[in-house]
Amino acid sequence: MTLNNKLDATKDKTSGKIKETAGKITGDEKLEAKGKAEGLVGKAKEGLENLKDKAADLAEDVSEKFNEKMDSTKHKNK
Repeated sequence: MTLNNKLDATKDKTSGKIKETAGKITGDEKLEAKGKAEGLVGKAKEGLENLKDKAADLAEDVSEKFNEKMDSTKHKNK
């Protein structure tokens, strides 16, 4: 997860929680709902970044294994 994306997700989650809490305290249902929605957006962004990280790790593992296999095949053919 890039630092900017991680910070953006954390900002949305934190800002959403603050708005949600403020809405509960003041009885402002719109603000509370907006805060919940913003928090969910932050969680979704975080989840997407985690998936991207896992996909990148998997691609790197596959690439390494492929290269190892190619190297061992080259050495066997010599």
